[in-house]
Amino acid sequence: MWNEYFNVASVDEAIALLAERGERARIVAGATDLILELERGVRQGVDCLIDITRVPGIDRVVLDEQGFIHLGPLVTHNQCVASKLITEQAYPLARAALEVGAPQIRNRGTVAGNLITASPANDTITPLMAMDARLTLRSRAGERVVPLREFYTGVRKTVMQPDEMLVDISFPALKPNQRGTFIKLGLRRAQAISLVNVAVVLTMDGARVEQAAIALGAVAPTIVRAEAAEQYLPGLVLDEATIARAARLAVDSARSIDDVRATAAYRNEMVRVCTARALRALLTGKERADFPARPVLLWGKASSGGAPSLSKSAQHDGRAPIVTTINGRQYTFTSGNEKTLLRLIREEAGLTGTKEGCAEGECGACEVFLDGVAVMSCLVPAPRAHGATITTIEGLAQDDHLHPVQQAFIQAGAVQCGYCTPGFIMSAAKLLEENPQPTVSEIQQSISGNLCRCTGYYTIIEAIERAAQASRSGGAG
Repeated sequence: MWNEYFNVASVDEAIALLAERGERARIVAGATDLILELERGVRQGVDCLIDITRVPGIDRVVLDEQGFIHLGPLVTHNQCVASKLITEQAYPLARAALEVGAPQIRNRGTVAGNLITASPANDTITPLMAMDARLTLRSRAGERVVPLREFYTGVRKTVMQPDEMLVDISFPALKPNQRGTFIKLGLRRAQAISLVNVAVVLTMDGARVEQAAIALGAVAPTIVRAEAAEQYLPGLVLDEATIARAARLAVDSARSIDDVRATAAYRNEMVRVCTARALRALLTGKERADFPARPVLLWGKASSGGAPSLSKSAQHDGRAPIVTTINGRQYTFTSGNEKTLLRLIREEAGLTGTKEGCAEGECGACEVFLDGVAVMSCLVPAPRAHGATITTIEGLAQDDHLHPVQQAFIQAGAVQCGYCTPGFIMSAAKLLEENPQPTVSEIQQSISGNLCRCTGYYTIIEAIERAAQASRSGGAG
């Protein structure tokens, strides 16, 4: 899928490579969209990938002295979910980040990548649009700051130039008199693409609305602001009549389109419903009611979900080997540079317990631990393994003893065809490392990225509960 792959150690090196390779090159942060685009031929002419995932210091979430929150280009969706700063002072973004994919996707996918991919259904664009975010783009020629409202020129089209890298996302933290939320409508509870999403931020003066920002996603070719509703709300007390009127006005700004996922008429009605729900949640103060107190991250004991930095850059073009550690054993691969991590593990390492199901991050059969966190290996470029530590299903058993989750799956009869089982076991093992006493809801969250075509999931959940009990008691069953 690519001819050259660079694991870089600095932003300056990435920018220099962008300048040299031009339109042939793309930045790899999460690559959860990019891998699929390359496999499907959407990114014609791209044969050079520049991996920034081991550049130190660019996965930080910070608040500056002017009250602006800054996200580095490596900040993942799960890092937003886990950030106290984001959940307390930028809740619409935290809520949207939680709605992206499943935990394994959120561990790789970055907010910056979500913005750059430029799909109108990408969840984090909408709250950042409502919070008036700005993007800092850097090239050899210098930096420029672009308001997010001016960043998009069409579906999957932006003002970014081939030699530019997004190095910062900034937006004002919500003030004490501001409240906001995000509502998403999808066809399933997890791994869903938005049919409609709405972000609302209100500035209040007592019981009256002082200012309103309402952004609508997945309805038009780009994210749009509901300007008629925004102009209507200031000066009014938020009550049911006001909410109903504002929700109807939001429909006027939607410019909804027909596509394979929904009709314009359905989208218009759902814009009305979702806008009303968001405003009503803010009125009653219940916008955070179902946000998990302990979000499932599948980081295990890791403190940040980030990757260790490289001591020096590495180029992989078919000549330089990939040196990595899998299940405690060091491997040196002289082939497989152009593959995904999934295929490197199966074909070069010969570890076939990791399965290929969908090959697009939907089923979880390919789940592994990469530098300690759970990821979908089908969406990770193979050269990312260089200098990394990887655990596959074969590495869970220790000293000829099955992992408690493996033993519990046997005892609960949680296996039918077994194809999906490695992914479920990996999710459960990482969950119990992270949280030895999960609730049923947390177990369900942990396996939301794993699909099984055979069962109703009941015995799988039972097995994970058994494993948790066994881990607490120190036994196997």
